Amino acid sequence: MTTPTDLVVVLPGILGSTLKLDDRLVWAPSAGSALRAIKTFGGSIKRLQLPDGIGDEHPDDDVQPVGLMPDLHVLPGVWTPVKGYDKLLARLRSLGYHESAGTDAPPGNLLPVAYDWRLSNRYNSRRLAGIVGPALERWRAQGGRYADARVTFVCHSMGGLVARWYIEHCDGHEITNKLITLGTPYRGAAKALDQLVNGAHKGVGPLGVDLTDLIRSLPSMYQLLPEYACIERDGDLVETVETGLPELDDRRVADGAHLHRQLADAELARPDSLARTHAIVGIRQPTSTTARLNGGKIELVDDYRGDDLFGDATVPLVAACRADVPMDSPLLRRIPDRHGSLQRNRAALDEVEGILTARPIVVRAPTAVDLRVDLRDLIIAGEDLEVRVATADGSRHAVRITVTDESGRMVDARMPRPATAGTVTTIPGLAPGAYTVDVAGVGPGSPVSPVGGDVLVWG
Repeated sequence: MTTPTDLVVVLPGILGSTLKLDDRLVWAPSAGSALRAIKTFGGSIKRLQLPDGIGDEHPDDDVQPVGLMPDLHVLPGVWTPVKGYDKLLARLRSLGYHESAGTDAPPGNLLPVAYDWRLSNRYNSRRLAGIVGPALERWRAQGGRYADARVTFVCHSMGGLVARWYIEHCDGHEITNKLITLGTPYRGAAKALDQLVNGAHKGVGPLGVDLTDLIRSLPSMYQLLPEYACIERDGDLVETVETGLPELDDRRVADGAHLHRQLADAELARPDSLARTHAIVGIRQPTSTTARLNGGKIELVDDYRGDDLFGDATVPLVAACRADVPMDSPLLRRIPDRHGSLQRNRAALDEVEGILTARPIVVRAPTAVDLRVDLRDLIIAGEDLEVRVATADGSRHAVRITVTDESGRMVDARMPRPATAGTVTTIPGLAPGAYTVDVAGVGPGSPVSPVGGDVLVWG
């Protein structure tokens, strides 16, 4: 295989980078246990919380990003469960991309970049500039066909915001060839409202600490707030900056919205930006899109002005693309899967490969039947897990629901009776731990596109 000429930079989403404090990993997989990782993180909670007024700077608290998460990672109250990045990196390596073994080793053209996801996307973009530039120069120094190499970004979720700010506000556009995003909240997400206003899940008492203050200290969380009009008021929808949000600092809320507008303005002012952007978005999954205030709390709503636009169960479709790109635009690549699985979805990886190689790739059949899968991210031990499954077009197809634990062992499997209106399957008795729920068609000839989700059972 011919070695690709571009340098590919991979940026994970929030929670997707391991963190080290005093030479000890405080956020990382621990023997495959998501519960143990959360408890390790909770033990350092006071030192990981950021000071007021940190803005776009680093707190000098000795926390350092180390690498990309390979396994399922979830922190209750912060975003959504996300599977690791091992499959994405494996696909890129299969295309001829490879990491450098060190500063004294030959240069590589695959650069996974971990970052401290607690901090502002502006700060992480400035830090990114100091990493990408030298790596590209080393790659170009080989001369010949590599002398004019450029950078292509492959980003999941919030990583796309980091790359966009770097491209538009850190002169990254001068060396960037393509920007590929998977599930990036281009205009934020309503789910962040719930997490910031309502705070940590009440059932996470065994942590021994309250995560709410930590969540509200993170600039990155405010920069995930929805920029579009999404809060019901007087029969209309208003933006976050047009109404007060309980418990939140108005300045931080305004700064989060300002980041999205700064990005949008810069991209509109540079027409070449759109031509080089490739957004892969999740569709067909029930997704919180708007919200209403009720008694000082946020209640999330799945529709937008009466229309259910769906999304990837975390990022609604209305916010999954640039404001100047219509939701029915042919520029969008649509994958019927949930947010935490997009970076591992085979069809999504085929899309990434097609964009990188610009040669024909076999993707999922156009006659595929899309599924909608709805399940909670977090339940308490003793609660039943409900999995709601329906086809997007109302057709009846046999599906198989498989539940596996973190070791890959199957702990439950169901084949609900096909129904036009969909089915609700109840799975009782799950022990504390993290589980993957996969829903797929039955038989090798099934047209049903598989959808995966994750749930944390706390107890």
